[in-house]
Amino acid sequence: EISKKLQIEPDDLMAVMAFESGIDPTTTNSIGATGLIQFMPSTAKELWTTTDALRKMSAVQQLDYVCDYYKSLTGKMKTLGDTYMAVLAGKYSPSIGKPDSYVLWSNGSKQYQYNKGLDINKDGNITKAEATQMLIDRRNTYEKK
Repeated sequence: EISKKLQIEPDDLMAVMAFESGIDPTTTNSIGATGLIQFMPSTAKELWTTTDALRKMSAVQQLDYVCDYYKSLTGKMKTLGDTYMAVLAGKYSPSIGKPDSYVLWSNGSKQYQYNKGLDINKDGNITKAEATQMLIDRRNTYEKK
């Protein structure tokens, strides 16, 4: 239902949530991001809630916030990469709708340092394709079971 509203593939949304949180709404990472798509405290505030409140919600309850987060991108996310870029790089990222060769971050930037594990070929650039590859690998793991 949510994927239909957002005009995205259900499998793409599930892949993002599986990668970010293992579909566990209580998951919190080392920088304080929480929930199904790892809402940052500032993002939770934009959605009129808090990460503490999100952490106490069931996955079903939290899906309303996932839908609200993505709502402004309805019709713009055509690929798994686009759906993931909205979470990884932010829903205002210029990478949404761009080809997989789009460079997200280059060596020397703070964002590159935080995400350097995504630079698969170690060329000093993280492309949309490289960032998305980990989700594809995770999705393929689930498909094999």
